[in-house]
Amino acid sequence: MHPDGSFFTTHDGLKIRYGIWPPKSALPRASVVYLSGRAEFLEKNRETITGLRKRGFAVYSFDWRGQGLSSRILDNPHKGYVRSFADYGKDLNAFVTRIAKPEPALPKILLAHSMGGNIGMQFLRESPGFFDRAALVSPMFDIHTFPFPRGLTRKLVQRAVRAGRAERYIPGAGDYSFKPGRFRGNDLTGDPERFLDEIREVRKNPDLALGGVTFGWAAAAFDAIDCLAVPGYVEAVKTPVLMASGTRDRVVDTRSHQRICSRLPCCRLVKIQGARHEILKETDACQQVFWQAFDRFAGCSFMAF
Repeated sequence: MHPDGSFFTTHDGLKIRYGIWPPKSALPRASVVYLSGRAEFLEKNRETITGLRKRGFAVYSFDWRGQGLSSRILDNPHKGYVRSFADYGKDLNAFVTRIAKPEPALPKILLAHSMGGNIGMQFLRESPGFFDRAALVSPMFDIHTFPFPRGLTRKLVQRAVRAGRAERYIPGAGDYSFKPGRFRGNDLTGDPERFLDEIREVRKNPDLALGGVTFGWAAAAFDAIDCLAVPGYVEAVKTPVLMASGTRDRVVDTRSHQRICSRLPCCRLVKIQGARHEILKETDACQQVFWQAFDRFAGCSFMAF
């Protein structure tokens, strides 16, 4: 199914774009629901979706509210904003129950990246039994705020929201722009060709562009992160989880991956040497480590995992 013309309406009247792709093989192995990270969109994830289909998976995905070709929330469409991550969760629930409807006879796998990993973990907690297993890639279980202390950063964000600045960019953030030479020193990937995937798509369709985050988004993100820290919260997740963490990730705080994984009843953490934040956009060598782990995870029995 071509994703451009497929939309569903949320509980609060927004339009969410989605796509459903059949496997390349005659018979699907399983259904995969893919949750992207902040500022991402279906076109950027084409390589990942194609790889899953070649592996025999049916794939379901959508653009989060406020990004991609889903409804933007503020008058300036470049501003990354959400009132609460609970809204993301409601959109995900609507997608998997009303739209995607993965084949019930097939195993259902959640594959989520970054922000999608945080939302996905909360879905696993609130909707036990829907997914048979979950693979979380660079999940946003905490934010890398270096060189500023995390506690101070959060207090400043909360103060800005209370002062009525929720819809303003955080310092240093702004509208989407592409500057030549941006690859050098980037925090996302070590692969220069895959780094350009997003830029090429935005040049073809500027409506896909999303800029930096607002104080409102940052406050909502910190609240969602704190939710996972509540004792007993993630411990209630019985779904087997594969977690992938890049050793050069400077977007999320990777120390949180070990902390959360150690609290989950059934979790395996794979550290990928040299990988930056976007592991699924990394070099072939980094991706190979992840996909080998994913293939074993997707095909193994619960006891073997």
